[in-house]
Amino acid sequence: MKARTMMRSVMAALLLGTTATACASTTATTPSSTTAPPPATIRPPDPASVAANELGSVPILMYHRVENDPASEYDQTPAKFTAELDRLYREGYRPTTLAHYITGTMDLAAGTHPVVLTFDDSTTTQLALTATGDPAPGCAVALLEDFATQHPGFTATATFYVNNDPFADDPRALPWLARHGYEIGAHTATHANLSTLDAAGVQREFVQNLRAIKTAVPDAPVRSMALPLGVYPRDHALATGGSWDGTPYTFDSVLLVGANPASSPYTAVDPAAIPRIRSGRSPVQFDSTYWLDYLAAHPDERYTSDGDPTRISFPRALAPTLAPAKVPAAQPY
Repeated sequence: MKARTMMRSVMAALLLGTTATACASTTATTPSSTTAPPPATIRPPDPASVAANELGSVPILMYHRVENDPASEYDQTPAKFTAELDRLYREGYRPTTLAHYITGTMDLAAGTHPVVLTFDDSTTTQLALTATGDPAPGCAVALLEDFATQHPGFTATATFYVNNDPFADDPRALPWLARHGYEIGAHTATHANLSTLDAAGVQREFVQNLRAIKTAVPDAPVRSMALPLGVYPRDHALATGGSWDGTPYTFDSVLLVGANPASSPYTAVDPAAIPRIRSGRSPVQFDSTYWLDYLAAHPDERYTSDGDPTRISFPRALAPTLAPAKVPAAQPY
């Protein structure tokens, strides 16, 4: 307990020092009346004015098939998917990728909230391309692209966790996603239950998956992995790194199947166990509707951007939850 109290005191002192230094710097660089003013720029508002909280929770939503007659509780209709996008937009959420989330490089307008849309299993209900190379009407990507076109500021982006032979083995699919700002992640070669495989089998699943992705999109980084069925291999370490047939692999992030919002990337988040929220056919406990309702009723708990990617703004009372490495960018108020 004494160690924890001491850490909080040190953190508070550091944060107060950061704030004081920033104020002194502002005073020292104020131009004199004889100096020509710099070109007009749009400055982010005062963090308090938008109730910025960049230590709040981030919903990472998990989707599977999007089709008119869903066969599984993990799937949903195009109408429900579009309705959820509409709710996210109206409540101030803006899509980002898993890579931008975990690295803390989300660049969002002041007062908005990040949401990560993730898709598992790489089916044609998520992305199918027409003969002309455009997303086919009704697939999830087409719905997302159309929605973004009609709602300025809502970026059409998501992270797709793909198996081998993705999107009915259409060789155009992964390059299309990479060109249009979508992220590609690993989901094993065969959607294997990793707990049933020996160590060599687990590593083979990842390496074969990565080789297939890299063949299709050589320049697209694959930084994260979603566990098939949400199940770890018996050796959890193999979920983040290993080697097979002379090819090593490393994942910065490992995604689970359930069942709550993720912590801010500026707190003590565990990148090897990032939770996701299920969005499916019917209401279930702790699904996307439950958590979006919860965050709407507790807005102080969700991540709210200050509009400036170079600083981390939050109510001063939350300072003890800030990761020590992030103190230099802290902007408590």
